[in-house]
Amino acid sequence: MIRDITLGQYYPADSVLHRLDPRVKFIGTIVYIVSLFLFKSWGYLLGTLFLGGVIILSKVPVKFMIKGLKSIVILLVITLFFNMIFTPGEVLVKIGIITITKEGLILAGRMGIRLIYLIMGSSVMTLTTTPNQLTDALERLMKPLNVIHVPVHEIAMMMSIALRFIPILLEETDKIMKAQIARGADFETGNIFKKVKNMVPLLVPLFVSAFRRANDLALAMEARCYHGGSGRTQMKPLKYTGKDYAAYGVLVVYLGVSIACRVVLGW
Repeated sequence: MIRDITLGQYYPADSVLHRLDPRVKFIGTIVYIVSLFLFKSWGYLLGTLFLGGVIILSKVPVKFMIKGLKSIVILLVITLFFNMIFTPGEVLVKIGIITITKEGLILAGRMGIRLIYLIMGSSVMTLTTTPNQLTDALERLMKPLNVIHVPVHEIAMMMSIALRFIPILLEETDKIMKAQIARGADFETGNIFKKVKNMVPLLVPLFVSAFRRANDLALAMEARCYHGGSGRTQMKPLKYTGKDYAAYGVLVVYLGVSIACRVVLGW
């Protein structure tokens, strides 16, 4: 399960998406997420085609994208279950106090599609963009907030550190888990309470390792005289090119069609 988490990881490849400006991909992800909440029925077909085209352009294996969904299976099942039983409407199945309605099934289907597409769309952005590029994009997009004294650079730096720590902590968790299993720990069998209790030997060393890495990072930044974003420059400043403007054009068309599907066609 640990190895199945792909969010925050970078997949190196030579594709059109990898060469796009990170600001385009950041805004594109937001546009796609917004469009998912505009659709009601047939509009999801448009979202599927758009996401499929983006995945093909990214040259990221589809199996790698699907593998990342394994980490949200429990959340997906809980979301679908509660939507089915707590949505009032035409009763289809009634088992004791559990009532499944037609409207609940429809709403559960929509929420399931939205959750899956949201994770896959966000994964495309992180898989095709390095943490440094994401940090630079976020900092440039939030730059106008400097006027009201929002610490934009510090926020972007925290995001960069968080993204970099995701694969590191996952690798550390995998190592600790294997070490504990070699010592006789059991993380698979037993009821939910026993499984939670068995996680203690894993969580304690993981937290200790995380705090130690954070302390080492703080000392390294202090040794390099890091004092925040005032007066700092970038080694590779972001610049838009023709393909970036073309990508913005595609996003505008996609968003316009998505709004038309909802307002005009009721999809």
